[in-house]
Amino acid sequence: MSKRIAILGATGLVGQNMRNILEERSDDWDLTLFASENSAGKTVAFRGKTLTVRELTEDALKEGAFDYVLSALDGDLAARFCPAAKAAGSTVIDNSSRFRMDPEVPLVVPEINMADAKGGAGIISNPNCSTIQSVVALAPLEEKYGIDRVVFTTFQAVSGSGVKGLSDLKRGVAGEEPEMYPYPIAYNCIPHIDDFLEDGYTKEEMKMIDETRKIFHRPDMKITATAVRVPVKSAHAISVNVTLQKPFALEDIRAALSEAEGVVLQDDPASLVYPMQIYAEGKDEVFVGRIRKDPSAENSLNLWVVADNTRKGAALNAIQILEHLVEARA
Repeated sequence: MSKRIAILGATGLVGQNMRNILEERSDDWDLTLFASENSAGKTVAFRGKTLTVRELTEDALKEGAFDYVLSALDGDLAARFCPAAKAAGSTVIDNSSRFRMDPEVPLVVPEINMADAKGGAGIISNPNCSTIQSVVALAPLEEKYGIDRVVFTTFQAVSGSGVKGLSDLKRGVAGEEPEMYPYPIAYNCIPHIDDFLEDGYTKEEMKMIDETRKIFHRPDMKITATAVRVPVKSAHAISVNVTLQKPFALEDIRAALSEAEGVVLQDDPASLVYPMQIYAEGKDEVFVGRIRKDPSAENSLNLWVVADNTRKGAALNAIQILEHLVEARA
């Protein structure tokens, strides 16, 4: 029997990716697409059929009796519609930041903590895109050695800002002024993603810190982060400096990463093999390379981690959660 699935925010960048990935998968989905009033009435092709985008309302969610709801809404809209979908009996997988740090809502990366989803009260949260790819790479190291401290430096693509970010990059290349970013993004790096907090960190940086601790169930993990927007269309790159609790050999680190679910090891600098954003676009995996010891600190090393931010960092992670839930309930 087909599962009744709804995508909220279906015409946005992440919502479109969700639909495309569902179309690629073999499961039998009965799909309904929701978006704002402005997008309602648009038609979309899906597996040989034409789907008409519906206006998102609480009544529509109730009447639809959906088994699962994938939310690609922003935080304010998610706060309104995800509880409404939950109240209608749906299991909701939300991509916004609205519920991530709610202690009653599991924050899930399937390769790491799918078991946490069993404790959800109808809503399961998708982590931040940069957090997802980082923890997938760090998970085998946490399991084998234990992590003491992490320093994240991100190089985040403009697609993380949605279609407006992509538009600003295009405008900048054409010599036009930005419409969304505070400064030109073309030929420039902006060390500013999301709002600044009183302590000088941005919300994006604190998301990576708080979410990593929650996913690993490690509130004691020492973490700091700097998030930077770069003039790349898609896929985020992250420089990760990690201090482990035990000594290690680099060959064992490489072996652990090569065997980890969802990871592709690309670490042969002598042959110029290392992860790059341009080649990660459209891929499901997290790519890891530039693995080397940090001689300035005991038991420390550096990693270069790259993944498609709107795919594994958003839409795919949500659908992997969905597929695990469906399989568990079969």
